[in-house]
Amino acid sequence: MTHETFSEALGRRVAGWSLRWRWALLPAVVLACVAISYGASTLRFAGDYRVFFGEANPDFIANETAQGRFGKADNLAFVVIPEGGTVFTQDALAAVHALTEAAWRLPYVSRVDSLTNFQHTRGQGDDLIVEPLVDDPAALGDADVARIEAIAKAEPLIDGFVVSPGGEATVVNAIVQFPADVPNIASLAKQAARDIRAQVQAAHPGLEIHMTGVASLSAAFEEAGLRDSATLIPAVYGIVLLVMALVMRSLSAVAAGLLVIALATLVGMGAGGWTGVLLTPISLSAPIIILTIAVADAIHLVAGVRTKMADGLAKREAVIEATALNFAPIFITSLTTVAGFLALNASDSPPFHHLGNMSAAGIAAAWLLSVTFLPALLSVLPLRFGPERAEASPSVRVAEAVIAHPRKIAAAVFAAMAGLTVLLPSIELNDQWSGYFDPSLEFRQAIDAADPYFGSDQVEFILDPGAPGAVTEPAFLRTVDAFAAWLRAEEGESVAHVYALSDVMKRLNYNLNGDDPAFFAMPEDRQLAGQYLLVYELSLPRGLDLNDRVDIDRRSTRVTATMRDLSTEETKAFLQRAEAWFAQNGNGYGFEATGSKVLFAFVAQRNIEASFEGALILVGAIFVILAIAFRSLTVGLLSVVQNALPILATFGIWALAVGQVGFSVAAVGAVAVGLVVDFTVHVLAKYLRARREGDVADAVRFTFRTAGSAIFATTVILASGFAVLAFSAFKLNADLGLLTALAVVLAMAANLLLLPGLLLVFDRRARRPEPGAQVA
Repeated sequence: MTHETFSEALGRRVAGWSLRWRWALLPAVVLACVAISYGASTLRFAGDYRVFFGEANPDFIANETAQGRFGKADNLAFVVIPEGGTVFTQDALAAVHALTEAAWRLPYVSRVDSLTNFQHTRGQGDDLIVEPLVDDPAALGDADVARIEAIAKAEPLIDGFVVSPGGEATVVNAIVQFPADVPNIASLAKQAARDIRAQVQAAHPGLEIHMTGVASLSAAFEEAGLRDSATLIPAVYGIVLLVMALVMRSLSAVAAGLLVIALATLVGMGAGGWTGVLLTPISLSAPIIILTIAVADAIHLVAGVRTKMADGLAKREAVIEATALNFAPIFITSLTTVAGFLALNASDSPPFHHLGNMSAAGIAAAWLLSVTFLPALLSVLPLRFGPERAEASPSVRVAEAVIAHPRKIAAAVFAAMAGLTVLLPSIELNDQWSGYFDPSLEFRQAIDAADPYFGSDQVEFILDPGAPGAVTEPAFLRTVDAFAAWLRAEEGESVAHVYALSDVMKRLNYNLNGDDPAFFAMPEDRQLAGQYLLVYELSLPRGLDLNDRVDIDRRSTRVTATMRDLSTEETKAFLQRAEAWFAQNGNGYGFEATGSKVLFAFVAQRNIEASFEGALILVGAIFVILAIAFRSLTVGLLSVVQNALPILATFGIWALAVGQVGFSVAAVGAVAVGLVVDFTVHVLAKYLRARREGDVADAVRFTFRTAGSAIFATTVILASGFAVLAFSAFKLNADLGLLTALAVVLAMAANLLLLPGLLLVFDRRARRPEPGAQVA
């Protein structure tokens, strides 16, 4: 006779209770899920790229400290490219002037810099004249335009920074100070900028105007997330519906499964709202992940019901028996999957915390719904399953092949995966934020259009002489000038432009000495330099002062290097060269590199380092869970090792096919481990149950018959659901989806070929079934 385990007895009692109280349970569960889902109404987008960095991240702390001293560098930039090939025409200058004036109306704008309002200085006797380069564009003649062009090409603070070196493009840069508590402010500002662009283009046809900058970056995160939600979630539901229809072969079962995953998704998103989660393209993947995983639980249960009804049981008894058989595996797999997603809290990037927590809540809800709500629902719905032909089942044919050649099959699978693992060290970390977005997005198109002219991002070097007021010390200014010269020597492949205080000081010394070229050099007296700076600042209009270049107590200055679109490794190498130069030539002055380019250059490395400890804890937790569940340290260890292999092989394939990963790689391990253990648990649970009643071969046959088709269907759903993320407008989601889909497919191969082969080879206890005993 069959020996019932504690978990099977518990599952049978839970199912019996659910069926007994089904008419009260069904509406109560739906109402509870809907109530929890109300929290989703409070979800809002994070309108700031800073959400991707943890508060303890030292690069983030340095960036925030620098912005506290010099003001936020968040900007919304209009890149203007005239069809005529030059910005030095009366019409183009008039358009730039109109764009500059209109940009002052952007929300929370604090400063606007452009070619037309550049504060050009010249000496007139003992006086310093400071005036806009273009005051009245309507009055410009050909001679005026030629004069403006000559000034722009000779001025280092214009040439290559405000106007491209060849004069083919120019930029109008608006600095914005967005408050943290205004929802979706970046997107609102971006829409206001679009309206301004439309007005200027209508008045000046023939202009190509793109919008870049940090504020555009923050808005692009929201736009990418919304596009994914509108396209990918329906696609995943379509895939799930198709696979469920093929596997379950019952409209009632499909409807029940869809209701379970819908309720689980509502709970996950509602939990996110109640806990204050901020939406990002990463956290918006939670609904896809929840519905993909939730349907796996439903398929295992429905497959069990179908098998029991095919064996001749009535629907009620089949539901109870299927729940009893799958109660422990579904609980264990849900527990390990929840643990995997909660491990994302070890990441250095908060959006992964949000993704993990919402997904964990939805997956936990899916487990509870699958063992209570789903059995009750199946018991009241009409179910019609025909008799199965077990001998024709593909699962049975695979089982017989594994039984016939266990050593060869296990060795082949192990060798293939181990061989792929060897390729792992060749993967390169690369986090160019410009590449996060699909080329079809407006922001990506703007970056691609602007980069040949102005580069893509900036590194801010904070130089500190060590005392208030010392920024005008001639020795310090000479060091700043020497560092700027070194940076300019890097121009070409690494640096597009350099903006330093030393350029301003040399210009002022020249102007206040009658525009004598002999004085185009650094002032030799600290007091004189301070006076020059004071006179200049008093002459500047409001909003165009030097507070973004020199801090308020004149203790430090920043040197801005506008960068080409470098890879992560190229950026790190450049920063190392800059630090080495300053260590040798900086005369002991303070030096720090910061800015969004620095933040993203190190985010992958910091996420992997931060996630490593979480991954170790996760692996340990899974080992403990499985060892306790199966009452065997050997089984626990085998499960961990057996599931690590397909994940490592996944990265080997990625190294061969792609060669690069971003900081989403930190999430893949935790997510994949939690998922692929699902297969191992179902295989071992069914195998060990049958092994108590029969020999190894019969146990493998029983495992494939009761779990094989469900594992295959689950693989199709999980792999398809995560593979859909490959079409995400956000590269981090695409990488996460493809890597996880690969891991799931390889895990199926490991669990249906390698694991049974190992069991057949090493589990040779000679025990036969008792007379009359059978495996249920």
